Amino acid sequence: MSVAGWLPTHLFTNRGWGLLGSGAVSLGCAAVMGRRDLLTLAVLLFLLPLLSLAGVRMLKPSFQVYREFNPSTVETSAATTVRLAVARSGFDSGHVTMEEQLPPRFGSPPAFRFPARSASGGTSRYEYQLRSGKRGQFRIGPVTAEFSDPFGLSLRRHSIGDGDILTVTPAAVELPVTGLAGARGNDGVTATRVRANPSDDDIMTREYRHGDPLRRVHWAATARHGQLMVRQEESVTTPEATVILDHRFTAFAAGLGTGFSGHDEDSDLITGPGFEWMVTAAMSIAAHLAERNYSLRLLDAFGNPAFLHSRSAPDPEAEEFSGLGGLHAIAEGLAAIELTGPRHARPEHHDGAAGTVGADFSDAPFDDGLMDKLAMHRLRGPLLALLGNLTVAEARALAPAAGYGANAFALVMTDGVHPRDEAVEILSRAGWRAAAVTARTPLAQAWSAFEEGGIVAAAGAAMDVRRGAAVPR
Repeated sequence: MSVAGWLPTHLFTNRGWGLLGSGAVSLGCAAVMGRRDLLTLAVLLFLLPLLSLAGVRMLKPSFQVYREFNPSTVETSAATTVRLAVARSGFDSGHVTMEEQLPPRFGSPPAFRFPARSASGGTSRYEYQLRSGKRGQFRIGPVTAEFSDPFGLSLRRHSIGDGDILTVTPAAVELPVTGLAGARGNDGVTATRVRANPSDDDIMTREYRHGDPLRRVHWAATARHGQLMVRQEESVTTPEATVILDHRFTAFAAGLGTGFSGHDEDSDLITGPGFEWMVTAAMSIAAHLAERNYSLRLLDAFGNPAFLHSRSAPDPEAEEFSGLGGLHAIAEGLAAIELTGPRHARPEHHDGAAGTVGADFSDAPFDDGLMDKLAMHRLRGPLLALLGNLTVAEARALAPAAGYGANAFALVMTDGVHPRDEAVEILSRAGWRAAAVTARTPLAQAWSAFEEGGIVAAAGAAMDVRRGAAVPR
């Protein structure tokens, strides 16, 4: 390594260090030879770099950076284009080397020269692309500028701006079409009729009202009732679905060992493999149902809005979403959602079943708070639960919720050792169509499992719960 490689590069350039070295040599020669002219030269060689250093510290140029992402939010493994516009205000310091600061997961930071060759109006524009394999929110920037004095003797580095946040949302997996939603029209809506009387004619007809077209007269019902009757109009409603997203730390830490902290250094999220699987499932199910015009309701295990603790959610208090805008809001909410609650793993029994919930929980999951929310929209559509590793007590608490959905489906994360544990059995007997999954289970395969074995049987069990049948204990 050369001598220049040992010298600090944040104070002087190689030229500046060269002048300082020459000044030291001249000073030594002046002392040995007693030459006043060499002493004057040494002072000059020392002063030039030092004055240049003071100048760049006192008269640093000012820059403004404008940054935008296209698209503004990006899915995992997809690319976003970062556009930078850099403008200088203040005195001209010549060419400046700039570097965009990036999180380590994005690789080497891009570097560029200011001003750019294509600069116009005093503003230079640059573009580069970013791609992330993980969801989260990442700070892009700030830009660091390295400039020198007009003589190229000293250096100064400083940061420009604070950077901007790039939101990376989970990418949806395409799910196969299933009979989850029941009968729907081509536009995704469901038809309902007002049922006032028990006969078929009364279900489909009503009394004639002034202005009703004669083509809708139901002659058989007219003869039976002795008055003019017309066919009943069908009321069209938007289908609804409720998704319960479990994000309790203890539910997803089970089976991962006592040393599991859940902290992801890249994205600064508290997460784990099982929870990441559930987040992808939530995004995929939301996209699948939104394509079929479903209005979605997302809740957590306590009945709160699912994104209440997500720092990326546009509106953390929101729990109902519809249309394309609603799907985008769900994607943004899922971008930085993380595990919450107590961070000590629950004890496990010797047979592998999870133990009871510790006393550190201030509110029990799946209690009245959740049930009240589900009761407000009883039987308006399917109920889907994306759950962590449940204890027997938690499964029993959740089991009656099957009665609040037209159909009830559950994906339960297990440790992979007991693929059909007791909690899944309890849910199944209570009317849930429950499937045990692991972090390695293909999502499309898990979704297809709802069609296998007969949703009809699960729906029948759910009807028993609605009629008041006891929950299996």
